[in-house]
Amino acid sequence: MGLTKQYLRYAASAVFGVIGSQKANIAFVTLRGGEKGRYVAVGACEHVFIWDIRKAEKVLILEGKKHEVTYLCPSPDGVHIAVGYEDGGVRIFNLLNGESNISFSGHKSAVSVIRYDALGARLVTGSRDTDVIVWDIINECGLYRLKGHKDAITQILFLESKNLLITSSKDSFVKWWDLDTQHCFKTMVGHRTEVWGMVLLNQESRLLTGSADSELRAWDIQYIEEEVGEPQEKKVRTLLENEEEDEEGLDEESDFCPQRILSCKKAGSVLREARDRVVSLVTDAKAKVLACHGLDATLEVFTVLSEKEVQKKMDRKLKKAKKKAKSQEGEEDGPEPVVERKLSDEIQKLANIKASSKIRSMDCLLVPNGEIKLALLLQNNTVETYALKTTEKNPTGTKTSRLTLGGHRTDVRTLAFSSDNIAILSASGETVKVWNRSTLQVIRTMGCEYALCSLFVPGDRQIILGTKSGKIQIFDLASGSLLETTDAHDGALWSMCLSPDQRGIVTGGADKTVKFWDFELIKDQDSGKSKRLTVKHTRTLQLDEDVLCVRYSPDQRLLAVSLLDCTVKIFYTDTLKVNHKHSIYALIGTGSADRNVKIWGLDFGDCHRSMFAHDDSVMFLQFVPKTHLFFTAGKDRKIKQWDADKFEHIQTLEGHHREVWCLAISPNGDHIVSSSHDKSLRLWERTREPIILEEEKEMEREAEFEESLAKGDEPVVPGETKGEAEPAGKKTIETVKAAERIMEAVELYREESEKLEEHSAACKAAGKEPSRYVLEVIKKVRSSELEVSLLVLPFPYVSDLLKLFNGYVQQGLEVELVCRCLFFLLRVHFGQITSNQMLLSVIDELRTNTISKVREIRDVLGFNSAGLQFLQREIESKEDVMFFADATDRFEEKKRKRKKRERAVLTIT
Repeated sequence: MGLTKQYLRYAASAVFGVIGSQKANIAFVTLRGGEKGRYVAVGACEHVFIWDIRKAEKVLILEGKKHEVTYLCPSPDGVHIAVGYEDGGVRIFNLLNGESNISFSGHKSAVSVIRYDALGARLVTGSRDTDVIVWDIINECGLYRLKGHKDAITQILFLESKNLLITSSKDSFVKWWDLDTQHCFKTMVGHRTEVWGMVLLNQESRLLTGSADSELRAWDIQYIEEEVGEPQEKKVRTLLENEEEDEEGLDEESDFCPQRILSCKKAGSVLREARDRVVSLVTDAKAKVLACHGLDATLEVFTVLSEKEVQKKMDRKLKKAKKKAKSQEGEEDGPEPVVERKLSDEIQKLANIKASSKIRSMDCLLVPNGEIKLALLLQNNTVETYALKTTEKNPTGTKTSRLTLGGHRTDVRTLAFSSDNIAILSASGETVKVWNRSTLQVIRTMGCEYALCSLFVPGDRQIILGTKSGKIQIFDLASGSLLETTDAHDGALWSMCLSPDQRGIVTGGADKTVKFWDFELIKDQDSGKSKRLTVKHTRTLQLDEDVLCVRYSPDQRLLAVSLLDCTVKIFYTDTLKVNHKHSIYALIGTGSADRNVKIWGLDFGDCHRSMFAHDDSVMFLQFVPKTHLFFTAGKDRKIKQWDADKFEHIQTLEGHHREVWCLAISPNGDHIVSSSHDKSLRLWERTREPIILEEEKEMEREAEFEESLAKGDEPVVPGETKGEAEPAGKKTIETVKAAERIMEAVELYREESEKLEEHSAACKAAGKEPSRYVLEVIKKVRSSELEVSLLVLPFPYVSDLLKLFNGYVQQGLEVELVCRCLFFLLRVHFGQITSNQMLLSVIDELRTNTISKVREIRDVLGFNSAGLQFLQREIESKEDVMFFADATDRFEEKKRKRKKRERAVLTIT
């Protein structure tokens, strides 16, 4: 069957207008050895933008797929950044080239926090699904899933010295996990409400937690060291002495548990000025500076003194106390004064910084000269950076940069294209911006009132806005100035339409009137010479209800007016009388909050078709110029294309993450721009790819089926009991497809093995054996998805794989990968394998071959390591240079000596 009508596909072209999304945090990053504190990473819908805050430029885009970014965490070496998404996935990007080769999928809902360990080899993620997952970055696989919290995870901290993990959650608990045994050994229940943030201070000896009140609680961490040969009675007595906690610090576990590793006592509180909950609680890399903020625009910065600095301070206090006691008591010998050490002596307030809007997220960085750099992501789509001098007596925050040009502060409510398809107009509650469509750069930014509708004046030299206060504002693009403000309506000016003869406009407002305006050129009073554009009111049409939308027919004979009472009235333009004759054939489309789109015929005024268009209110409808194709935008985050002749849905444009407010179609129909509550503007481009509706519907059905398949019951690992630790993987459509590919490869291997004689000739021509093909298929499975893919394999395929694995190990093919698959399958199918007499010989051979091959690989690695160490010693002795850790230690020692000399010089001067 041939194509009866050809539709061309619209594809996503670009995302712009968003500086930083509200769901993700902000983080300092380092690019190509650049200076620290110059670049920041922010989430921008499904992408990550890297901004150069000095030049206010976007230097790198880490492109996502379709899910929104929810968390960012740079690696310790600064080369990579881990990005968490709304669907629970995690991707690791290389900041040098912007590519992503590692991805993990284990959570069922949005990732809420990510943390690297000190070496950058492990990654821990927490999610709204209450689970914590530990990932191995080097092997690109999940290690285990920690379960125990009852609400979303809010923060995760590593204790590197003891291989422990601390997690906080909205369930008000703080849990301590031993990563060696993968169990929770301590639960702190001292918080009455959600725990929103945590930081470690004083070299992991103090924990500071932020909750839903103005109190930052401090907890002292004391490790319980067990001596070799220590009597059991003494261990229990030590545990009891260290576990005498107050009521707020009681644990769920028994105090007599001999596996207790540490005790955590409340040491005091730091009071914040804000009364609302903690949103961010952040320290710099060495935990010398602490910053926190709530739901308002105030950032509080504290300094954390070291033990030596605190001791000096206490000595000064003691000296003052002795002097005061001596002066009061005279020569009499009195008791020795005692100075109590308080938490305020260790954590001191530095300054308060007032941002220009509510703070959504922040990050801090302490540079070597003692200056603190702070990056703030604000609620109004703005990034601000501040600098704070810690060496000053009363430091104050200085604003160093502000990123505002690339987006609006509030939602864009109206869009328009210029007549030459090059410029895009977007207007919001405070500014109107004109963008270059090809470069997506802002050409003009002008302050305006709350805009509801807009258009380009013919000639594209001026723009006209209709505002919420009922005014018409005219701007000149060349100078970027406001030419004129005219009071048009007593209420909101909801709609504006350019007349087809391009000589004027018509407006409709909340004052129940439709007004007609003509363009005129008048003498500019400011310059006295040139003329400027103005609008002259000519006619008024009074109606019974508020006017929501007005539109001209292409021949300008009719005017359609939609009213608040859910009716559409058609008037003759010349007489302003209602059209009753039904003598003109035309179509009109309407969209409503009832989620339907209706196509009306003006020949008889009847409804041709009512179509269920969106899952929520239809916010905008516009026809493609000179066609009967139209687009609708809805609160369900989707944009849809329809055919008004055949009443068919053509395609759906998905990408926005919030309600879509409006859209605009270019005069030639090649481009669409849309705006949303997610602060983004999206450009869609018409391609040359045709759409066949039957194939499109089939693809939608397949996508729905695959999604339902991936959301099925999670596979159960035989022998695994439901406890605190579980496998990290998650069943996805990729793992299902990978398992199907492995089964197909095994079946092909069976067929080819049965007809080995016929296959030998073809094998020589192809250069591959059937067993090698199975190995190639397994190698192509992502490392993070391998175990879940093997988990769903039926047992008959497992027995074939075990025989194949024996051959691979004997030949030395991918021994590490084969061993990983082998050990997993043995653990999962242990009962069936041991009860199968046919597999006993295979397992015995595997045991012998695997042990010998692994020993060979270990010997090779040992030999190579010894050879490299020998070469290092040879080069050091010849060239008199130090490598790696030794060079770092010597560099630090030189730096310390240089600073000591500088301090000595300053003291002398």
